[in-house]
Amino acid sequence: MNDIDKAALKAEIISERGYWARFHDVLLENAPKFLKAYVHFQAAPTRSKTLEPKLCEFIYIAVDASVNHMYERGARRHMGFALKAGATKEELLQVLLLATVVAAHQPLDTGMEILAQELGEPLPVLTPEQQATKNSYSDAVAHWPTAGDLLLARTPDYAESYMAYGRAIWEMGPLDRKDKELIALAVCAAPTALFEPGMRRHIRGALQAGATVEEISTVLQLAAAISVHTCTIGIPGWEDVLNGKLVE
Repeated sequence: MNDIDKAALKAEIISERGYWARFHDVLLENAPKFLKAYVHFQAAPTRSKTLEPKLCEFIYIAVDASVNHMYERGARRHMGFALKAGATKEELLQVLLLATVVAAHQPLDTGMEILAQELGEPLPVLTPEQQATKNSYSDAVAHWPTAGDLLLARTPDYAESYMAYGRAIWEMGPLDRKDKELIALAVCAAPTALFEPGMRRHIRGALQAGATVEEISTVLQLAAAISVHTCTIGIPGWEDVLNGKLVE
């Protein structure tokens, strides 16, 4: 551990991350090599400058605030950073609403696909009216769930609410299509979700909207970064327990 310049590492983390937390202190004292590796992993996406800083913050906000994670402190911190990077209140609101809808569709998409498989029946043939509804939704949001035909044919009221929720967020707000796809991808790709159908859907959508391989790779790196919250929460607890501060 003596080959790590702790003062320099602390300055680097503050410069890169914009803050210094208790878990940083504990790791700096007990596992500085891990802490150095951490800052390099966390900083790589922003250092690459593949995505503009504001969009990086949007992705952090989405994965922190998503119901799959709900890390309020992180979401608030990155909202502040986003504002400093030039974000508007309308953009921040859309990020939060987009994260809400993307997570809400995950159990519906997966559950209806499993139901279709368990029924062992071919997907229903849509009426001309239902097909027109499907086409209108797909044109608006560029997505259609695998078992969407079953949803539309067998539970039309349910389908109507699903589509209204989706259309509202994809058709509104100041963010462009590519940014929406990249933010939605992050929500699906975060370690707390790992929703493969959504990852595939939004990677496809991002490519269609003009995203590069480098941009998509950077989003995946940013989404993976929330894994450090195990340390954010666990490392101070580890120190407390070792110091006799047990849960009563």
